[in-house]
Amino acid sequence: MKSYMKKIAAVVAVAGVALSTAACSNSGSNSTVASYKGGKITQQQYYDEMKKSQAGKSALANMIINRALKQQYGKYVSSKKVDKQYNNYKKQYGSQFSAVLQQNGMTASSFKENLKTNLLSEQALKHIKKISKKQEQQAWKSYQPKVTVQHILVAKKSTAQSIIKQLKDGKSFKSLAKKYSLDTATKNKAGKLPAFDSTDNTLDSSFKNAAFKLKTGEVTSTPVKSQSGYHVIKMINHPAKGKFADHKKAIDNEIYASMAQDQAIMKDVISTVLKRADVSIKDNDLKDVLASYVSTTSATK
Repeated sequence: MKSYMKKIAAVVAVAGVALSTAACSNSGSNSTVASYKGGKITQQQYYDEMKKSQAGKSALANMIINRALKQQYGKYVSSKKVDKQYNNYKKQYGSQFSAVLQQNGMTASSFKENLKTNLLSEQALKHIKKISKKQEQQAWKSYQPKVTVQHILVAKKSTAQSIIKQLKDGKSFKSLAKKYSLDTATKNKAGKLPAFDSTDNTLDSSFKNAAFKLKTGEVTSTPVKSQSGYHVIKMINHPAKGKFADHKKAIDNEIYASMAQDQAIMKDVISTVLKRADVSIKDNDLKDVLASYVSTTSATK
């Protein structure tokens, strides 16, 4: 979850998050926001103070960007899609889900809003930036189709080396996974992982690279180090690469995922979204809130 939150944050830094704040409302400007002995703070006073701050300006920019994204691409992002992603993460983290959200300063509602913003940003990217044949050809060179492997995860390199020796001596992978593996999700399943290809971003690159070098039935000859520890990997099924057409969708998704992590590309995408939204900022003190995306002239006309 933490790594996912970082990904969301990277996108949100460019795309913006829907933030609600009284600083962006002129209705009921004399309404009291807070009171104290001998005085009060009105909504207008709060607004005047907030618009001077970077936080207030960022909040307005984020609201404009988010609403522009919803207006242009909302039809492509249903509540069902957002709920599906949300439920996947909730299932993945189980009883720890609420705690992880709290650690990242989020509630269930704000996390869903971030998911929606991320999906809207992805739609904007796919509509505005088209993938070239050259990009596809480059990605195809390194693409690996889905493979299925077993693995045993241990803390020490020496333990992994011992397991490799035992496998060579005829011990079964299933029995050794059950005895040694620290991966509680797979140790009782003979160490079997869900099928993955080169577009997978849940596994360490060192793990994937080592796996892709194996032929069906082969086991890594040396331990494979990752952030989790040391792995012994056995290839169950390594299919032939096949034709590009059969993997085009997965490859295009991989390219777009890479583009989404490029802040310059995403800033250009958001700039296009804002230009199409024809934004007009009425308060001269806030005229520059979108300056990093579009020219001051286009934002205040």
